[in-house]
Amino acid sequence: MSELSHVNANNQAAMVDVSEKPVTKRTAEAESRLSISEALRPLISHNDLQSKKGPVFQTAIIAGVMAAKKTPELIPLCHGLNLEDCQITINIVENEIIIRSVCTCSGKTGVEMEALTASSVAALTVYDMCKAVDKAIEITSTKLVKKTGGKSDFARA
Repeated sequence: MSELSHVNANNQAAMVDVSEKPVTKRTAEAESRLSISEALRPLISHNDLQSKKGPVFQTAIIAGVMAAKKTPELIPLCHGLNLEDCQITINIVENEIIIRSVCTCSGKTGVEMEALTASSVAALTVYDMCKAVDKAIEITSTKLVKKTGGKSDFARA
């Protein structure tokens, strides 16, 4: 098994040194899913619910992009990246809301955490804005779907 990357020789938390790594194009796609009730589905069947707080999906997309840009402020050992793009899509499939984020940058380290943060915060925003209608709404998963660039690529089967 590989060693943890964010632990130094003294077994303490440490930022990974990327100073010697080459700059490459990096992409990452992440997904969060929410389970919703039958009561909520008709209200969002046109891909946006107006709540007292505003349009749910548009607000969630903006929150996700903002979160991706602030990832190093939220995750202590993340490197600050010059995020070049962050796209978020939200779809409804039966009684599930699927949020996908794709982040891109040219850098020495990957954008997985930015994509995961974007999807997570977008899901939390949908939860916050819909909880008054659907008390049983649940964020069921958040995962990395794929990444490219750096020393290895990854794609979930």
